[in-house]
This record gives sequence, C-alpha cells and structure tokens, in this order.
Amino acid sequence: MTQKLPEGFLWGNSVSSMQTEGAWNEEGKGMSVYDIREASEFASDWKVATDSYHRYEEDFDLMQDLGMNCYRFQIAWSRVCPEGDGEFNPQGIAFYECFIDGLLARGIEPMICLYHFDMPLALARKYNGFTDRKVMEAFVRYGRKMIDCFGDRVTYWLTFNEQNIYHMPEAFKVAGYLSGEKTLRELYQIQHHVMMAHCHLTHYLHENYPGKLMGGMLAHQLVYPATCKPRDVFCAQQYDEFLNQNLLRVFAGQGYSPAVMAVAAREGFQDIFREEDLARLEQMKNDFMAFSYYASKTLDSDAIPHDAPVNDYLLYGDKPNPYLKATEWNWQIDPLGFRTIITRYYNDWRLPVFPIENGIGVIESWDGVNPVEDSYRIAYHRDHIQAMKEAIFSDGAQVLGYLGWGLIDILSSQGDMRKRYGVVYVNRENHNLKDLKRVPKKSYAWLKQAIRSNGEAL
Repeated sequence: MTQKLPEGFLWGNSVSSMQTEGAWNEEGKGMSVYDIREASEFASDWKVATDSYHRYEEDFDLMQDLGMNCYRFQIAWSRVCPEGDGEFNPQGIAFYECFIDGLLARGIEPMICLYHFDMPLALARKYNGFTDRKVMEAFVRYGRKMIDCFGDRVTYWLTFNEQNIYHMPEAFKVAGYLSGEKTLRELYQIQHHVMMAHCHLTHYLHENYPGKLMGGMLAHQLVYPATCKPRDVFCAQQYDEFLNQNLLRVFAGQGYSPAVMAVAAREGFQDIFREEDLARLEQMKNDFMAFSYYASKTLDSDAIPHDAPVNDYLLYGDKPNPYLKATEWNWQIDPLGFRTIITRYYNDWRLPVFPIENGIGVIESWDGVNPVEDSYRIAYHRDHIQAMKEAIFSDGAQVLGYLGWGLIDILSSQGDMRKRYGVVYVNRENHNLKDLKRVPKKSYAWLKQAIRSNGEAL
C-alpha cells in the first residue's frame, strides 16, 4: 500500500528574523537584544545574518523550485515597532506586506510567528522583558496590529516560538534577555505573562478573523528515564509535566496543570496568577499543536538534588543515551521519538499536529565548485519523515505538514554559521561574509523529490 500524504499537506521551512534578515538598522528598524551582541570566536554578530531582507526573492525562488508550499517566518517586533511599545514603523510593515505577497505569488502559504526571542532592546532595558506585565500588554498591542495588517492574507499564526523555553533556566542565553540568570519566581512570571499574551491574541484572531488558525508551539522536551528505577521514571514524568504538558493543557482549553499550580502555591507565587487570567485561559482553545524537535534527552535522577525545582532537572540529570547516535553538537538522533510525540499529541488532545522545526546541524564547508555531499542530512530527514508517516498511517494521527528548520543555511541560535541545517549552502562564515551565494547541496535534489511525490518517494 502506498503511503502518500493527504492532498494539501504542507511542506516547507521555518526561520527566525534575526537569523536571516540582517538590515539591523535600515528603514526605521529599532534595536533588539540581538543587535548589541558582539561577535566571538565561534559566533558572528547579527547585523547581516544571511541578508534575506535584501535577498528574500532569491530564497523564495529556491523554495518554489523545491515545491514548498509553506514558509514559517517571524516578524521582527522592533522592525515594525522600534521601541516595542509606541509608534509603528510604516516602512517595516510595508516590508512584510511585500514579503507575504511574494510568498503568495509563488503558491507558498505564509505562517507568521510574532516572537522568536528578539525582545526590543528598549523593553528589555526598561522592564526586563516578560517578567513585567507591561511587556505582555505591549506584545498584545503589537500582535493585534500585525493581525489587522495581515489577517486577510495569512491563515496560520503563532505567537511565540518554542513557548516553553521562556521558563527553562538553561535557555535564557537564547530567549531574548539581557542577563542569563532568573529566579524561580521570575520563571513563573515569564511563563504566565507569555501565556496570557498568547491567550489574548488567540481570542482576538478568532473573534475578528474567522477561519484563521492559531497554534501553540513548544520546543518539545522528550525525556526518557535513564533506567526503570522508579525515581528515574518519576523525574522524567515530572519534567514532561512541567515543561511540556502544562502548556499543552492550556492550549487545549484545560488551564494549567494542577501539579504546576501546586508548586506555585507552595512557593508563594499565587499573586502572579490573577483569577480573571485563569478564567480567560480556560476559555481558550488553539486550532493546532505545533512543536520543534531535533533530539531526545535522557534523565538520571541520581544526579538531581532532592530540593531542585523541576525546571532545573536537566541541568543536573542530563545523560547520554547509549542506544542513540549523536551529532557533533551532541544532539542525539531519535526518529522514533518524533513519532512518539506526534502520536501522543493527537491521542491526548485531538487537535491537528504540526511539526514545524526538524533538522540536523552539521559543520560544513563548500569547495567553491561541487555541491556539499550531505548524505547524513538526507538520512536524517528521510528517517524523521518516515516516522511521521508511521504516526499518521499506523497510529491515526492527523498531521498538517512538515517544516524543516532553516533549509537555507542561517545563523544558529548562538550565531554560529558553522552549524548548518540547510539543503542550500549560504556562502559566508562567522567573520567573513564572502558573497552570500546560495548553492544547493546534495540533499536539495532529494528533498525536491520527496516533496514533489508528497512524501511517497523517500
């Protein structure tokens, strides 16, 4: 029996603005927290990125040639509202109007993400980001404006990239804050203020733009217990509850997990959660469940102090899985884990599932003549797409599409151009911009075949 994916299945690519756009100070853009980051030995600054601000038409042509019919991109908050909360920038809005029209002209469905860690610098300095409700209110104002600008043309919406990362302590180096340390109370504040912003914009989209779809998105943390020892199993389940299921419950209209709220009460954080907030959350239901997935983790409870908060478990107990191979960045490759997440999402929540980031980052170089030989990337995507198909055809999951991460090379989340995810090579290094030429790799032709066959020819 053939396993051709449903008609209208969405194939595409996901990126963020700061990892692609460049043009950090052009046409009225304000400063973000990324714009003040300096280059280091293994990281570029963010001023040029892959220059998609000036080259997006070229990138769109490559996507169209690949057969992609979906592109998830991010609007840079400080490009359209330079201070984060104040006057909007007509030039920034006009850029995204042209950007979206360019996608639609090529038959590519735009998916807008409103925030991907690049906090406007003014809000970071004045309020310490989402620790303050004023930033939540500013974000809602910005989000409503973008929905009003583009809601007639864009069906798929996300508020926050990888929403659970904002309360993972080890992730603050990428999550848009000027300092990398946060107290447990601040983590709970951020978690709630971000969720309330998501809630307000979900209601706004549904009330004003019928038929437009809002998704909740996680960086799904699939964590295995290191052994069948009961505490290993319990700690892995607790971590899943606090970092994954808690937000998924809210996306599905159930409100926060009782276990999470019990910790908030014990720690004296009840004042963060206003009664009217909690009531509003329970009235919200998202249209699809989105997630990023690159690798799984394994948790050894012996290394976790008994008084450690659940948010910190992986800081102590992260352990290599002896049954999985790892990339050179020590990310363990686990296609079965991909199937596990998709199947569980649909079994648990009965909302369409949308994996919108998946890929493998590898150090690569181009000899200036021949395509990069990246058979490992073909194997990674083939195995994960096959696992997704098994979730659909064997497990009964409803899946909207499959978006790879950065399928035209971009800066990594740490600004490292050495770590490449693309099927298209971008000719630049961390400290040498070269000519930024786009060069298809070996995997390009494979992915084109996979998409054109709608997943049948892998």
